[in-house]
Amino acid sequence: MSSAVKGGERGRRTGMLALAILAGINLLNYLDRYVVSAVLPDLKQSPLRLTDAQLGSLMSGFIIVYMLAAPLFGRLGDRGSRPRPIAVGVFLWSLATGVSGLARSYLQLLGARALVGIGEAAYGTIAPSLLADFFAKRTRGRAFAIFNMAIPVGAALGFIVGGLVRQRFGWHMAFYVAGVPGVLLAIWILRIPDPPRGAKDEEEADAAAAAPGAAPPGSWPVYLRLLRQRPYVLTVLGYAAYTFALGGLAYWMPTFLERVRGISAAEASTGFGAIVVVTGFVGTFVGGWLGDYWLRFSRQAYLWMSGWVTVLAVPAAYVALAAGSPSIFYPALIVAELLLFMSTGPINTAIVNLVSPVERASAVALSILTIHLLGDALSPWMIGKLSDLSSLGTAVLIVPVAVAICAMLWLTAALAGRYLETNARSIT
Repeated sequence: MSSAVKGGERGRRTGMLALAILAGINLLNYLDRYVVSAVLPDLKQSPLRLTDAQLGSLMSGFIIVYMLAAPLFGRLGDRGSRPRPIAVGVFLWSLATGVSGLARSYLQLLGARALVGIGEAAYGTIAPSLLADFFAKRTRGRAFAIFNMAIPVGAALGFIVGGLVRQRFGWHMAFYVAGVPGVLLAIWILRIPDPPRGAKDEEEADAAAAAPGAAPPGSWPVYLRLLRQRPYVLTVLGYAAYTFALGGLAYWMPTFLERVRGISAAEASTGFGAIVVVTGFVGTFVGGWLGDYWLRFSRQAYLWMSGWVTVLAVPAAYVALAAGSPSIFYPALIVAELLLFMSTGPINTAIVNLVSPVERASAVALSILTIHLLGDALSPWMIGKLSDLSSLGTAVLIVPVAVAICAMLWLTAALAGRYLETNARSIT
């Protein structure tokens, strides 16, 4: 076997190892993030006596810190070693999750959840940049689909583990159980090598580095340049509407099923968790595969596919939240979740493909800041506040509106990308 073949095989094995480790940590990321959703009813009835607005602010506080820390880690991810800050972030967020179980007041709990945001910012901004350098464009969509499958599975495990532990041992223990694995597994990140930025996009990386007036990688002017790229901005704004909808739905759905639909506490957490696992796994995989397939025919394939499946998700989301019969709202919820999760891999792939390889961590960081500032930093609190003013059943109906806005923005981004592509061809 030639040295080139051996090197290629070794590179594939290394890429798959990196994908497995990063996807596993991503699962823990979302388990830690959503375990709090499973214990909301206990927190409301506990001596803490939290209002719905305060319950919503636990996610909002985490998200605010997460999004504000993201640009700092984005700069770091484009300038220095990537595995080390990821490992530190995983350890920090897992430790903070465990500390959440020690809280004896609302402010203590809010502070612990906010600290989780710092750790997750290190991982969330840098991991996609690192992963992209292990896979070529023709397979990157599938790799990101596998990476992002961990989102629904981890979130569902947060609902299920949190719900089961809460029922048996109380809400404090749910945080302890969620936090321990990450502390132990942070060391795994250090096994991942750090390939050169743009290792699978050599020509694009060289062109970006040689471009006249190009901002140095990891510098603040990079963010200003990204804001001038219309397809990237529209994609991220659509992602913000998507995050608003999916974040609000994920945070409040177990409580909605229990309080509004009369489902038992155990079934509300575990049943919704099971739906998220199945629809997230299937939807994310199918979306990643379809995105890579249609990329053969259009460079905007990820955006076109995401936009149209999100259009289809709008009526399903409305029926899932408005219908009163389980025979209607459960099937509608499954369809809505399946369609929404189909966009997860393609949109994250579109974001890293729309920018230079030497700017990917910064692009992901700016995306994180935007999608959470306009998305799930608002939706859990907003739904809780609307619930306090009216009812939870009425408050959640803002979710289908956000889904419709998301679809419109992604389709507009696809048109903008096609327009720029056509102009570039006409110039050459």
